Amino acid sequence: MRHGKKINHLGRKTAHRKAMLSNMACSLIEHKRINTTVAKAKALKQFVEPLITKSKEDTTHNRRLVFSKLRSKETVTELFRDVAAKIGDRPGGYTRIIKLGNRLGDNADMAMIELVDYNELYNADKPAKKKSTRRGRSKKTETTPAAPASETTNSEEE
Repeated sequence: MRHGKKINHLGRKTAHRKAMLSNMACSLIEHKRINTTVAKAKALKQFVEPLITKSKEDTTHNRRLVFSKLRSKETVTELFRDVAAKIGDRPGGYTRIIKLGNRLGDNADMAMIELVDYNELYNADKPAKKKSTRRGRSKKTETTPAAPASETTNSEEE
């Protein structure tokens, strides 16, 4: 049974795990992608996505909350200035985990975790999404074909 097992402890004590995730989050924000094990990538995703969400609203309180987790002034500045501007309209899902295979030394599952909006290869072939609504546009579509039909009948009468 897995009662009360919310997070993966990654075989580390609490202080070591928090420091490791903080360092990995700083590296991810700075380099936009890093290679690590699958378990660490999944733990990092849960750690960094709420911080990116907080960076969308640039207030002193949010900066202090993010700084308490990251402990790097340069990283916080880059997160609030560059990354937040690029992911401003995205409602979530800021990171992507791509599995790479096994590591040669110990056969551990490796993965690449990256910020979604910074990968130009995946974003290049997808066209810009159209804003769609669930409301019908029946009034405009009905009036548009009717107008050219009336013009043709006028020209035939002359």
